[in-house]
Amino acid sequence: MKKVLISVLLTAGLAVSLNASAQGNAEAGKDKVAVCAGCHGADGNSAVGSFPKLAGQGAKYLNKQLQDIKSGARPIVEMTGLLDNLSDQDLLDISAFYASQSIVIGQANKDLAAAGAAIYRAGIPEKNVAACMACHGPSGTGIELASFPALGGQHAEYTASQLKKFRVGERTNDGDTLIMRSIAARLSDREIEAVSAYISGLYE
Repeated sequence: MKKVLISVLLTAGLAVSLNASAQGNAEAGKDKVAVCAGCHGADGNSAVGSFPKLAGQGAKYLNKQLQDIKSGARPIVEMTGLLDNLSDQDLLDISAFYASQSIVIGQANKDLAAAGAAIYRAGIPEKNVAACMACHGPSGTGIELASFPALGGQHAEYTASQLKKFRVGERTNDGDTLIMRSIAARLSDREIEAVSAYISGLYE
C-alpha cells in the first residue's frame, strides 16, 4: 500500500512539474517580442490590416500557430526563419505575453456588418454553414481550452484572407477534422467579406 501511494505521489508530482514547465511567462515574453513588433505592434495590435492582431488571443492557440509556423505546417512567407532560433519555452512566453494584452477593437463596415452578424450568429442553414459563435463565442473571445481562437476585433482584411486560404486549401492547419476548410468552402467572397467586417467590430 505504501509503495502504491509513493508511486501515485511521484506520478502526480511529475505531472505537476511537466505542466508547470509547459506554461508561458508573460513577463519573460515581453523581452522576446521585439522582432514581432515591426508587423504586429508592440502590444500585439498591428496597424496594418494584412498583419493579424495578436493581443488578447488565447495563449494555447497562439502557441500552436507559432509551433506550426516554425515547423512549416503553416507556411507564412513573411515569417520565414524568424522563429528558427526560438525554443519551445520562448514560444510559450511570447504566447503568454500577447494573451495578456488587450485587443483594440476596429470599426465594422456598416454596409456589410448586418449580413455578417447574421452569418456569425446563425450561420447559413441552407448552405450547411454553422454559426461562427458556436466555436468562437458570442462576443468573439474564442474557447481557450479547445484552442478555438478569439476573433473579435481582428482586422477584416486579415480574417477574410485566412478564410479564403482555408477555402482553397492553402491553409490546412485546422487539423484532420477540416473544420475551417469545410466551412470556408461553402462561403462566397461576399459572405466572407461580410462576416469579416462584422468580426472586426465585435467585442464583449
